[in-house]
Amino acid sequence: MSQDLKNIDELCVNTLRILAIDQVEAANSGHPGLPLGAAAPVYALWSRFLRHNPANPDWSDRDRFILSAGHGSALLYALLHVFGYDLSLEDLKNFRQWGSKTPGHPEYGHTPGVEATTGPLGQGFAMGVGMALAEAHLAAQFNTPEFTVIDHYTYALVSDGDLMEGITSEAASLAGHLGLGKMVYIYDDNKISIEGSTDLTFTENVGARFEAYNWQVLRVADGNDVGALTQAIEQARQETGRPSLIIARTHIGFGSPRQDMAKAHGEPLGAENTRTTKEALGFSPDKSFAVPPEVKAKADETRDKGQAWEDQWQSLIKDYARAQPDKAALLAMYLEGRLPDGWGDEIPVFQPQDGPLATRAASGKVLQGLDARVGNLMGGSADLAPSNKTMLDKREIVKTGEFGGSNIHYGVREHAMGAVVNGMALHGGVIPYGGTFLIFSDYCRPSLRLAALMNVPSKFVFTHDSIGVGEDGPTHQPVEHLMSLRAIPNLTLFRPADANETSAAWRAALGRSGPSVLALTRQKLPILDPEVVAQGAEKGAYVLADSPDPQILLLATGSEVALALQARDALAVKGVLTRVVSMPSWEVFAEQDQAYRDQVIPPDLKPRLAIEAGSTLGWERWTGDKGAVLGLDRFGASAPGAQVFEKLGLTVEAVANKALDLLNGNG
Repeated sequence: MSQDLKNIDELCVNTLRILAIDQVEAANSGHPGLPLGAAAPVYALWSRFLRHNPANPDWSDRDRFILSAGHGSALLYALLHVFGYDLSLEDLKNFRQWGSKTPGHPEYGHTPGVEATTGPLGQGFAMGVGMALAEAHLAAQFNTPEFTVIDHYTYALVSDGDLMEGITSEAASLAGHLGLGKMVYIYDDNKISIEGSTDLTFTENVGARFEAYNWQVLRVADGNDVGALTQAIEQARQETGRPSLIIARTHIGFGSPRQDMAKAHGEPLGAENTRTTKEALGFSPDKSFAVPPEVKAKADETRDKGQAWEDQWQSLIKDYARAQPDKAALLAMYLEGRLPDGWGDEIPVFQPQDGPLATRAASGKVLQGLDARVGNLMGGSADLAPSNKTMLDKREIVKTGEFGGSNIHYGVREHAMGAVVNGMALHGGVIPYGGTFLIFSDYCRPSLRLAALMNVPSKFVFTHDSIGVGEDGPTHQPVEHLMSLRAIPNLTLFRPADANETSAAWRAALGRSGPSVLALTRQKLPILDPEVVAQGAEKGAYVLADSPDPQILLLATGSEVALALQARDALAVKGVLTRVVSMPSWEVFAEQDQAYRDQVIPPDLKPRLAIEAGSTLGWERWTGDKGAVLGLDRFGASAPGAQVFEKLGLTVEAVANKALDLLNGNG
């Protein structure tokens, strides 16, 4: 490397460092240690390899860069500003402030150039696996010998904390098994965590662990050596059959008086230490947020390359469209996130005589119908596909080095599965889903929350949704899970009452921009009149059975809708007129206008009884102050499912008696 190039590289790296600590100082809050230590590795990547176009952060064939160690956001914002994204110095000065484009941790959809919301450690690592898998799948589907229209890498900066998290082990194992060769992760090996040296807790041989996962492991002894880092990244890119981990030995808080100290991790350096650091790195201590003209000129070269890269790709796409018009049109539809005309035409309509049928089984049939029209469904289960009914019968399985299939065996890796689904959704071009039992949504929960925060269209199929699981007992019987999922903002939960509501739930889920969960039964349920279901299921709630001038409203979800209908008949014998409302989705119903909501749940019909085999918390939103809830505020038990329902008081008699108590003022 020439001395001139070495000098400009050093100036650029130090500019990124100073911009980062200036942000933290301005906010009097943040994490200066990682930006000071890891600036050189990410600069080597961004200046030498990353194919991206700052003028169009959403260019489909761009490389993806994930800051999995999201606490180092000030470094990412410095990169985005210097390399020409729509992020001004004023934005950097408002780091961590209300309404700014530079929040404390990177947020997808909020800051241009941020590929994923990160901060919960390990999530970015695992989402990158999903991005790489989506790229490999689309490449297998659409590339031809003449036209390589999908061709990009997934990069990430990961930390000690990332690698300690369990989700990382799951995701790394899956990525290595599949042989995702276009993943290149840089490990910021600074040997410091919040509590002190990583020797306190993290003394394993990381390289050996990743080699055992079938990763290529490369080492850079000096994480400030841009030349050595460049060589390592180039070597990583040449490995096509394995993901690569580059272990770069860095120093947290590099150049500051707190170098190699835990104190550098998560608090501002302070005015005096900031002055000292700037002086040590060759910058004026009296200037803040300064970008030398040489640095701007160097970054502009990369920005200009980005536009040229995209222009070349657009030209390639035009040639591809002339040579392969059908494939090109399909690729454009997938990348734009559009559904084909008639996409729901093969979704089955179920008749009462077809039942009874578990909603998990109905979901499997709906998936086959969707797959007949929607060609980019992609997903599977965490080793539960026979139970979750998530396999696409006419599609191949994704295998090591063979990515053309649509069925993914995630293995018993629920946590990673959730993040991989999110990564595929972030990448685009596929409609991803993952499945497990509802009880194990606990293992997916951080990923579910991030899906909602990012507003990405991830789909989750959670079966065995209640005490109806039966003999497996309380360890496998969800009780609090429905309510806990409803508590996540921007997550839509569907708990369909039958096969036709399951069809409606899938229709609604595919039409939503954010994440959706389908909670489905193991046990068989009677099939409702499809014409009645069609009148309102996709609105979240609807009148399933009615009476003139009803005295009480029975409100239920899922398997308990059948219970409500039976209780209605029992109450009719006693002269009590009821309305039964099925509510497959609280969230969708809440989106309807007030007139529709009042039509379904009349404000003047005060006696209301909600029935759900789960936590009663929150149902007062719909039952009001004169209503009641029949549910479960305890764990289940091991016995046949029907007996568990009976012993725990979810019976026709119990519903009828509770309704009568309400009407008699004893609710």
